[in-house]
Amino acid sequence: MKSKATLKELAKELGVSTSTVSKALSNSPEISEQTKIKIKEFAELKNYKPNSIAKNLKNQRSYTIGVVFPNILNPFFAKVFSGIESYANEKGYNLITCTSNESLEKEKQMIEMLDNGAIDGFILALAEETQKENNFTHIYNVLRHGTPVVLFDRIAEELKCDKVIVDDFDSAVNATQYLIDTNCKKIALFSTINNLSVGDLRENGYKEALRKNNIKFDKNISLLMGSDVGFDEKMGTLILEKKPDAIFAIDEYAVVTAMKFCLKNGLHVPDDVSIIGFADGLWSRRMTPSLSTISQHAPEIGQKTAELIIKRIEEIPDSESEKIFETAVIKTELRKRDSVRKL
Repeated sequence: MKSKATLKELAKELGVSTSTVSKALSNSPEISEQTKIKIKEFAELKNYKPNSIAKNLKNQRSYTIGVVFPNILNPFFAKVFSGIESYANEKGYNLITCTSNESLEKEKQMIEMLDNGAIDGFILALAEETQKENNFTHIYNVLRHGTPVVLFDRIAEELKCDKVIVDDFDSAVNATQYLIDTNCKKIALFSTINNLSVGDLRENGYKEALRKNNIKFDKNISLLMGSDVGFDEKMGTLILEKKPDAIFAIDEYAVVTAMKFCLKNGLHVPDDVSIIGFADGLWSRRMTPSLSTISQHAPEIGQKTAELIIKRIEEIPDSESEKIFETAVIKTELRKRDSVRKL
């Protein structure tokens, strides 16, 4: 087996200091690109492998980030993860990924398991039960220990940490206004995430658009539920009995279910009913008719989240000044397709 060279051996053979070799291999801006290339190629030739354990002990970092998702099977969270992973790997960080399965207790267990020096910081979207119970004690404890936390999508305003969100309220206003502008007058509101913070923001955006256009909110064409249990039947009854001329669905399950029901029951989309909703899946473009959606730019959310946590991990502590936390807002995009009537 080919023996592994040491940092000192590389430096000796190249006729440079060990510091120069170390900086070149770490992409330090102090070293010229030409020298970096030369040293990296020689290190690869000599089968050099950095001692990551020694490096981590020296820097008192694990170069590992804990990521806790509510539901990794959700396409939105899967795309967020791709953005996190891409940026973190580029910066030399590894990820330990866990799933809370929407459970407060499991979220606590995952965080307590990792908060023992194994990771340098947490990225987290709160579980459904955590938001419902309004119980954030476990996250307060992490922050109290000095471990950085970045929340995304599902956040709690009272937690003092960095956050990444999308413009849920404004995007709901814009989507509802788009339906109004296309002469829709009876716009139903559907949700299976009524117990989540993002659900509240989108509902309020819908109501704000109605208010601006002097349209009274009609609770009889509103179906707001905290899960998909029983949603399909109630939604179908509402559509057939109340006959809305448009549907605004504030989560992916609701919009897919509404679209399928209308097509199955002989309603022509968009002539009989226009449909728009929050979704990031490929199917929205491939359905017939193609579905108008609000795209949340999930990979960009992931990238910004990773950027903030690494920035917080690597910052120089300043005990004399109070930390100022950032709430980054990622702009959504209203993608106009065939499920909404044309102007």
